[in-house]
Amino acid sequence: MSAPCMRVIVSVPGGIGNLGPGLDVLGCALTGARDEVIAEWSQTAGITIIDAGHPQLPTDPSKNTASIAAASVMRAAAMRGMRMSHPGIAITIKKGLPLSGGQGGSAASAVAGAVAANALIWPVGSGLTQNELLTCALEGEETVAGRHLDNIAPSLLGGIVLVRSLDPIEVVKIPAPAGLRIVLATPAQQLTTTRARSVLPIEVPRSIVVHQLAQVAAIVSACHSGDLALLGRAMDDRIAEPARTPLLPGFADAKVAAIDAGALGVSISGAGPTAFALCDSEATASKIVQAMQNAYARAGLDCTVRICEIDTQGAIVRDA
Repeated sequence: MSAPCMRVIVSVPGGIGNLGPGLDVLGCALTGARDEVIAEWSQTAGITIIDAGHPQLPTDPSKNTASIAAASVMRAAAMRGMRMSHPGIAITIKKGLPLSGGQGGSAASAVAGAVAANALIWPVGSGLTQNELLTCALEGEETVAGRHLDNIAPSLLGGIVLVRSLDPIEVVKIPAPAGLRIVLATPAQQLTTTRARSVLPIEVPRSIVVHQLAQVAAIVSACHSGDLALLGRAMDDRIAEPARTPLLPGFADAKVAAIDAGALGVSISGAGPTAFALCDSEATASKIVQAMQNAYARAGLDCTVRICEIDTQGAIVRDA
């Protein structure tokens, strides 16, 4: 094993949580924008934030997802008797993902903080297990978005992930079907996860629960078989999407426009306001981009749109 680094950089993808009907249990990582955490040893005890990455993000280490996750890793190391070369870690956060945008930004920062601290403390090839890292990142994410892993697990592992259980943690990677393209449309709006979760129904009729279970099962089957048409049909969320649509001006029109342009399925990314559309080619994706931008424009909203694929790398660590 090599000696621990003095400084590391960790890059982590965002993605889609609550993938279609998979509220809190299905998520995927996406290519493109990523969050980054630079971690280095410090003479100041605990975790220090050099730069939170955005003026709206807290510099108080007890309130930032990245620093909370990193502190959790430090505690785990101390409990194992790990002798660290310095009393603390200083982190610099670089935000590539939007705030309150429904692209897993808080989860990505939490994962980056946990992975960076882990890489700094332990020699390469040792350190916390996958589930231990998920636990530390979850501690950070829970402070701002609630206790769920559907964004955290894909950010760490890459790909499409099913969260079978939170206690104990068990996550299952699902193969990404070949040829899948994903259009992400982010209107000029912010919607906090707390607000989006507040409108979810407390009770759900049995018929809707059965429907949701069938769609989640169909997604797993479609990913294994590569059936993109089935994957699109399974993006039929009857719990979160109906409750959140009133909070998202332009979404309903954008969904119809995307389907008319050839999308296989459309739903809300995470808690919103970002929407996503699935398709099977770059040409169709380009048509969907224009259709969704036009739809949001009719609602008086500027919209940033990009074409993505499933990110299979997850968190990437490199020495600095």
